[in-house]
Amino acid sequence: MKIGVIADDFTGASDIALTLAEAGMKTVLLAGVPLQPATDCDAAVVSLKSRTVPVEDAIRQSVQACDWLTGQGARQIIFKVCSTFDSTDQGNIGQVAEALAERLGERAVIVCPAFPENGRSVYQGHLFVGDKLLNESGMQNHPLTPMTDPDLRRVLARQTKWSVAHVPMRTVNKGADAISVALETQTAMFIVDAIRDEDLHIIGAAAKERKLLCGGSGIALGLPGNFGFNPGSPTWAGVEGKGVVLSGSCSLATRAQIAKYAQTAPSLELTADDVMAGVHTWHSLADWVMKQDHSAPLVFSSAEPEKVKAAQERYGQTVIAERIEGLFQDLAAELTRRGISQIVCAGGETSGAVVAGINAKGLAVGSRIAPGVPALRVDHRALAVALKSGNFGDEDFFALAISMLAGNR
Repeated sequence: MKIGVIADDFTGASDIALTLAEAGMKTVLLAGVPLQPATDCDAAVVSLKSRTVPVEDAIRQSVQACDWLTGQGARQIIFKVCSTFDSTDQGNIGQVAEALAERLGERAVIVCPAFPENGRSVYQGHLFVGDKLLNESGMQNHPLTPMTDPDLRRVLARQTKWSVAHVPMRTVNKGADAISVALETQTAMFIVDAIRDEDLHIIGAAAKERKLLCGGSGIALGLPGNFGFNPGSPTWAGVEGKGVVLSGSCSLATRAQIAKYAQTAPSLELTADDVMAGVHTWHSLADWVMKQDHSAPLVFSSAEPEKVKAAQERYGQTVIAERIEGLFQDLAAELTRRGISQIVCAGGETSGAVVAGINAKGLAVGSRIAPGVPALRVDHRALAVALKSGNFGDEDFFALAISMLAGNR
């Protein structure tokens, strides 16, 4: 193993696994820290559900994953976070990066969530989503990690005792050597600007000898080449059968995808009030899915920001989130018992719940469905999944993903 990745949620894990696989690395995606040694691979991605857990738990899980990966021979560790830097002032990005750096003996940590293909860029230390600053992109309304400050230097400084420095675009434009020199000036976490894929390749070259990096999946674009790998396309055969689309994301992109898909597919909305009142059970929802005369019905809990905020005020942010995630987890488990063979899932927390529900241990990385979203085969079973970050994909993503998982494209 050359590269080890610690991902703070499951959609992010599949995202960066695709990046590494398309760069020519034999990549394995693992749900949680394994108890056994790794199978033969060039890169391993350990997916955790640590983005919104208490800081101490996130650090413990991440250090455990780091120890396992380095124990398998990984020479470089990536701490994979969301390309919109999802976190709160309480963490967990800065604290986990700090703990990993100290574990690995690293004194300069590159931090760059840029993902130009999906419209994420970092310029003058600020994160943009398309042509909008992070805090104007819809992320300011995220139900768990509202991002109200686009300056990553300020965001990170509130989460770590380390100094937070900046490598500006003018230095990146001078090449890898210039970045390397900048990283030697102090012990710090360095927010590095990047607006193009070429910038990420330059950053990757500069990181050749670094033990730790932190960023979105784009941070991995330039790393496999340091180990002699060349780009390639993962293969995908597909899994036939009935599917389902499960969405817990409240992002603008996902809500548009729901509206588009619901025009032609049966859909069932899980409102916060209905979930808290016990109107739906995992058994009744599974009955509804299996009765639909459609290849992949949609079950969703993806409300507008005002409705989400009102529900959180009525029931409590943590309570309602845990109840909805628990329902999706139990539903996914029941649907697989009933023979569902394709699951498309939208939202990081929802994806974590679904992966737990289907009891996935290892996922084989297949072909790209959309930027940042691969087709995944679960544990060599007749079960295929797609785990989509809330903001990823075009409006027709759900239909495309189901078709891809079935092997029709």
